[in-house]
Amino acid sequence: MSEYEKTPHFRDETPIARGVKHDAPYDDIEHRRGSRRKSSVISAIKDNYGIANTRSSSDDIASIKQGQDFTHRKLRPRHIQLIGIGGTIGTALYVNIGRGLLAGGPASLFMAFTIWCSVIMMVTNTRMVQNLARVIGPKAPFTSLSPLAARQKRQDTNECSGMSEMVTYLPISSPFIRFAGRWVDDAFGFAAGYNFFIFEAALVPFEIVACNVIIQYWTDSMPAGATIAIVLVLYAAVNLFAVKYYGETEFWMALGKVLLIIGLLFYTFIVMLGANPLGDRFGFRYWKNPGSFATLYTYEGDLGRFVGFLQCLIQASFTIAGPDYVSMAAGECENPRKVLPKAFKAVFWRLTTFFMLGSLAVGILVPYNDPGLIEAYDSGAPGAAASPYVASMIRLHISILPDIVNALVLTSALSAGNSYAYCASRSLYGLALEGKAPKFMTKCTRNGVPIYCVVAVLLIALLAFLQVSNNAAVVLQWFVNLVTASQLINFCVMCFTYLQFRKALAAQGISRDSLPHKSFWQPYGTWYALVLCFIMTFVGGYTVFLPGFWDVPTFLFSYTMIGVFPIMYFVWKFIHKTKWVNPAEADLKKDLDEIAYYEQNYVEQPPRNWVDKWFNKIFS
Repeated sequence: MSEYEKTPHFRDETPIARGVKHDAPYDDIEHRRGSRRKSSVISAIKDNYGIANTRSSSDDIASIKQGQDFTHRKLRPRHIQLIGIGGTIGTALYVNIGRGLLAGGPASLFMAFTIWCSVIMMVTNTRMVQNLARVIGPKAPFTSLSPLAARQKRQDTNECSGMSEMVTYLPISSPFIRFAGRWVDDAFGFAAGYNFFIFEAALVPFEIVACNVIIQYWTDSMPAGATIAIVLVLYAAVNLFAVKYYGETEFWMALGKVLLIIGLLFYTFIVMLGANPLGDRFGFRYWKNPGSFATLYTYEGDLGRFVGFLQCLIQASFTIAGPDYVSMAAGECENPRKVLPKAFKAVFWRLTTFFMLGSLAVGILVPYNDPGLIEAYDSGAPGAAASPYVASMIRLHISILPDIVNALVLTSALSAGNSYAYCASRSLYGLALEGKAPKFMTKCTRNGVPIYCVVAVLLIALLAFLQVSNNAAVVLQWFVNLVTASQLINFCVMCFTYLQFRKALAAQGISRDSLPHKSFWQPYGTWYALVLCFIMTFVGGYTVFLPGFWDVPTFLFSYTMIGVFPIMYFVWKFIHKTKWVNPAEADLKKDLDEIAYYEQNYVEQPPRNWVDKWFNKIFS
């Protein structure tokens, strides 16, 4: 037995053992038979993946350690499901969405959100995969190695997504960032990784500032610096300890967001039919008067309506999040090839229920020329005071509900910032694992937390203190402009990486039918999403080019990342002399041995308590 196997980390903290549940305690019997069992498993892995069987089992186990991924698979299925459904929904869906309504009117807002949902669906689309076990041949890269894997292959139907096609193939930490480097170009992975890291890290102070603004809805006596400090401490407490605490915290806060948006949709349906203090059965009145489309700036007619629609589309591209948040949890998810596809499926319901119906509800409740809503945005009104939902409650003389909405919006902001801190730290950790960040960033605590990565994100979050010396609305808009471009670049990266992944599969003779999951309308859907995301990347800050609207901060924050991305790419390429990856030579096998070993040893545990039992049923 090697020294590595004798270490106390072997059971819980090694890459191959993290999250693995054994049938029996790891006692002396297990130690005696462990070497033989590991040898047979490693041999099976090599046979299935085409890896040369040239080393001893101890060497193989040690080689897995070289990946240095010491995070733990402690996120349970219900955690992943709620992260997929509502983990990153923040204030934009409840408050900032009103800006789109004022700019383009209800029809433009609904059309823009519907179009952008279709774009995100092409990044994370859904397919019914019929009985994969029938089509998997003897040379397929995923021949079952365990009863668990066999059960998953025999499922009659599975819903999955384009991102799921790659992530379930290789559910590792920071997957799509590392895929970009392996399957496109190492320099491309470097630029993509830091673009995503900047995107996520910038959203943390955005949500912290939003929390302070929301609290000011009730009182402005609390200093902004104190609120920001408290939120930072909360984020540190959740993210510096075991990932299971992040999962549990995010589960309950995301559940609150789900209940809020569902409640607001029911509220819309009830009050539009006349069940309100005024007895006003207004229905779709505001779509007729003042109208379905608004003109923006000084433009009239069709041009004015198009500019208004374009502003709504920009708002949608910031508000609607994609599959990246679910995939970032792949490396810490229990039984990822079974759990992740269900979480990606939840993206479909989130897009249709939350964003499409949410944008429709906003246009029903409030006219685009509502004086109260216009005044709220012009004056930088705090919290839910600028929410279209609260504006409608004020119009209908409904009390108490605005305070409840504001409290739940505060929870949404806290939850979103918490998710962004998690994703930012894991993206930096993934970069460190690939040698694109300082090596000490790979250091994990005994609980599997990349401690230095989390600290780095919290230090960046200190930018929230900019609000102390600047108007909160101005600071929020700076972050919005910066991250919108980064998010669109990130979607482009995902789409392009997927196209290269398809080419690599074809070049190496691997059928997509042999994958654990397969997406539909490909590659046409991916090209559709790639083209629209690429165009919108440059459109985001177009207003600065209109006569009389030039603004240096807006220009810089809107287009900085568009310039920084190619600079990062070419600098890394020049220094490291990287080459474009030939699809026939793309490394599709690295880290597969760890995943196969995990599936071989994973034993699904019964629910630990009634919470797990009932919520696993609801979200399974």
